[in-house]
Amino acid sequence: MRLEGKVAIITGAGSGIGRASALLFAREGAKVILGDMSEAVHDTARAIGDAATAMQIDAGVEADVVKLVATAREKHGRLDIAFANAGISGGMPGVFDLTPEEWTEVLRVNLIGPWLMVKHAGKAMWDAGEGGAIVLTASVAGIRSGAGGPAYSASKAGVINLAAVSAQQLSGTGVRVNAICPGLTETGMTKPTFDYARGKGVMDKVGRLNPLRRAAQPDELAEVALFLASDAASYVNGQAIAVDGGLSSSHPVTRQLTGQTAV
Repeated sequence: MRLEGKVAIITGAGSGIGRASALLFAREGAKVILGDMSEAVHDTARAIGDAATAMQIDAGVEADVVKLVATAREKHGRLDIAFANAGISGGMPGVFDLTPEEWTEVLRVNLIGPWLMVKHAGKAMWDAGEGGAIVLTASVAGIRSGAGGPAYSASKAGVINLAAVSAQQLSGTGVRVNAICPGLTETGMTKPTFDYARGKGVMDKVGRLNPLRRAAQPDELAEVALFLASDAASYVNGQAIAVDGGLSSSHPVTRQLTGQTAV
């Protein structure tokens, strides 16, 4: 019961990492306020039971984020954790193929959304005077190129920096801000990739570029989000933690030494 007595907001809770985190946070004792644009957020809440409140919201709209924070405080009297997880991929276009409107939409959801959570959840935690934990979903695509389209990668690089800047600006409040950087994970966003691989019988090739040579499951990311949200991470602040099977530990290589003797 690592989150017993805590109240948490989770966005993008209708599927993938958000849903896995909602289920895990609730199992660990938290009351959860779940946000997602999809009706599937209600399915997540039903799977949890009375500890969950589901809301169909747009995480990149300020009024909706304000509503999430207000609901947590009105329903449970407090807010301890905010996990800004909602995001969109924007596809895999080249830099010459995107329009300003497409860039704007990706940045609105992926970067402005997390900032809105820091702004409103962070202020609520500060005002309460009891500290708190904010977790943002970035990506290995925000660390270096090769893991996403231009707008997506730029937005996630912004999230990594947002975590660092926010941690500094919330100095003295007891509110911690960190980011997780998932590698390839089987979620709704990546479903076409996994469906294609299964259809072609080449699932063994999915995720093979990282040292673990596999993709992640949402539960594995949820465990790291839980750690950052819990008191176990009480001295972790302003960090971006890659959860990618080791992908970002190296630049691309053509020679691997598995089963060989290095000379």
